[in-house]
Parts: sequence; C-alpha cells; structure tokens
Amino acid sequence: MASASTGQISDRARRRAEKYGRKRMAAMRGEKVPLTVIGWVRFILRALGILALLIIFVPLHYLYRAFAYGSPFPMLFLRYTARIVGARVKVVGTPLRRDVFFISNHISWIDILGMAGASGTAFVAKQELAEVPVIGWLCGLNRTVFVKRENRLGVAEQINALREALEDNWSVTVFPEGTVTDGHSLLPFKSSMLSVLEPPPPGVLVQPVMLDYNDHAEDIGWVGEESGLHNAMRVMARKGTFPLYIHYLEPFSPEDHRGRKAIAYKAREEIEAALTRALGKPLRDFAHTVEAIRYAPPPGENFPVE
Repeated sequence: MASASTGQISDRARRRAEKYGRKRMAAMRGEKVPLTVIGWVRFILRALGILALLIIFVPLHYLYRAFAYGSPFPMLFLRYTARIVGARVKVVGTPLRRDVFFISNHISWIDILGMAGASGTAFVAKQELAEVPVIGWLCGLNRTVFVKRENRLGVAEQINALREALEDNWSVTVFPEGTVTDGHSLLPFKSSMLSVLEPPPPGVLVQPVMLDYNDHAEDIGWVGEESGLHNAMRVMARKGTFPLYIHYLEPFSPEDHRGRKAIAYKAREEIEAALTRALGKPLRDFAHTVEAIRYAPPPGENFPVE
C-alpha cells in the first residue's frame, strides 16, 4: 500500500510539473493563460494590499517633500510591495549607501522592488516597464530612468538623466544585459549606459550585484513575448512566497579599469562567478524561442492556471 501511495504522489507531482511547464511556455509565447478562481482571489488581495500601501505612503511622501528633500517613503513602499507580491528578500553582503553605481543581472520587475527596498537606489530599466499599470508609476517615484533599447539617438539624454539621479539619490542601478533572463543565464553586458562612468564622477564606486530567485527564477522571470501586465498578474496570483537573494559583491573603483567596456567586463565576471556558485552548476545559454502553437488544456483538464 505504501508503495502504491508513493507512486501516486510521484505521478501527481509529475503531472503538476508538466501542467505548469505547458502554461509557462504559453505565457512566454504571449498567450494570456487565464487565472483560476483562487488565483484571482490571491491577485485581488495582493492588489488591495498594494493599494493600502499607496494610501498610506503616497501622502506621507508628498508631505515630507514639502518640508525636506529625499523622502524615505518610496524606499519603504517598494520594500513592502515586494513582500506583498510574494518576495522574501534576503540581503547577502553590504550595499554601499551613497556614491555607488550598482551593476546587476536582471530577471523580473520584482528586481526593482527588492533592490530599491534594500538600498533606496534609483534605476535604469527598459521602457516597457513604464507601461505596466501602477508598477511603472511606482518605479518613477524612485527616479527610475526608463530607456528604449531601439532609441540609440537618445543615449546622451539617458546619460544626463543618470548623472542627475546619481547626484540626487547617491546610488544608481543599471541592468546592462538590456533585457531580462531566466535566472540561469547571463547575457553579454551592453556598456553604452556605463558611459556615465567616462570619466567616473569623483568618489563613485562600482558595486556588482547578483540577483537569485533560487528554484523559482524560471517561473518568476519576465521573458519571451509575455506582456508586463500579464506577468504581474501571473506572479501575484501564485500560491505562497519565493526568495529573492540580493548578493552585494565586492565594490571596485572604475578608475582602475580603462573605459566602460573594461568596467562592464569586470562587473560581469564577478556576477557570473557568484551566480554559478549560487546555482551550483555552469550557466546555460539564454533562449526563450518556443513553438508557435496555442496553449490548450489536455483532455479532461478544464481549469486555468493556478
């Protein structure tokens, strides 16, 4: 009897893994995989939690700004928002608090919530994130600099915005991969946004940061053709919580490396080594190309994603 029970559990686990694998692939193709009733309940409760934080922190933020500069409330708001959506942030190492340029790998929009909540940093992020309802506005509160990957003519303006944010917030984070990955890969770093470090502002250090969602990375990741809104809904409808380890690695002076490409190479080398150690295996090539077929539940399965 025990043997049969063990077999049943194993079979159930296998079917569940296959089911979620199909649905995750469908989401990557840009298909809108519907939520279950309980998924909608989780999403609505978390959305209400974020709304409650807005009602509390936004008035406090603007009231504080009326009397002083550099409100702490966006940092607190983003920290608690990360917790509401399910992230359990664990900081490894010590983030520098000012005059620092963080260079990080990129997996999800939750990266911004977690890192801002941990360090109060401003960000450079892809323009698509600005179009996600509420999330884009929230990131704007923390002086996120949104960039269009195809807008090569606007690089000078983006660099100026970076310099202003660095002077204003004391710390800025850039995701030089230029897009998000699945947490098991690391793309080549694009050094164009590191032009702000040519020459380096006086006293500014570079601190590489490695983000790790552990076994949840592939499910949390915003990759493929999935829209930002759908990814946010899907993540907020998930059951339970997930870890986000933020590894603040050893800082270095950009003056010790000749030019932005050398700085990008040094930071990527450190992040790759840290991510490889965390995964316990070599990184894999990133590829999100999937078969161009529509998602359809298997026969007899008439319920949507949980």
